[in-house]
Amino acid sequence: MLMIKGLVRWFFQLAFFAAVFLIPAGTWHWPRAIQFLIGFGLLSLLVIVALARWAPASLEARVQKGAAKNQPAADRVASTLLGLFNLAWFIFIAVDANRLHMLPKPPLWAAVSGAAVFIAGYAIMTAAVSQNAFAAPIVGDQTERDQVVIDTGLYSVVRHPMYLGYLLFLIGLALWLESIAALVVLPFVFAPVIARILIEEKTLRKTLAGYPEYMGTVRSRLIPGIW
Repeated sequence: MLMIKGLVRWFFQLAFFAAVFLIPAGTWHWPRAIQFLIGFGLLSLLVIVALARWAPASLEARVQKGAAKNQPAADRVASTLLGLFNLAWFIFIAVDANRLHMLPKPPLWAAVSGAAVFIAGYAIMTAAVSQNAFAAPIVGDQTERDQVVIDTGLYSVVRHPMYLGYLLFLIGLALWLESIAALVVLPFVFAPVIARILIEEKTLRKTLAGYPEYMGTVRSRLIPGIW
């Protein structure tokens, strides 16, 4: 059953990317987007199967609705803004890369480097999920799941490695799809993630024993040595 839920999530995620890229582009003849969809589809499918096999609790936290309770109102707002900003950004990439061409395309080496960066970012997100069985999509109290502080693996380096991976994923995606303009506006698109980090930490300080001490040990939230 868990595998089925994971596959359903995978299908809709892939369909979402196909829709937000190819429909606004107005064409199916966009090789970079097609290559991304094929590569991301295969990679994410392997991740779903691997998590279901070796880290089922982590996969369950991602696919189960209500994995966290008492979601703060501020997180609902930040999550909604994040979803809307991401949707608009993905559409903007498609329109800019195929119609607007607001800024010159990156050179081939930069685009290829972008592919490596988004793969690395996705790998970091996957590792973060596999290492933290409480990485639910929403912020909230998971006391009923016997939540504990995760301070090993990537979580011994930064407190929010999944968001770090997501940032790299977005940077790499903009480069691969040849939209420098999308890269320029990315800080504004990523702003709700920063808000979510602050909201999440405020919640965890109240609900998760040992989290304040963890914050004192691992001082970087997102980027080691910077913030």
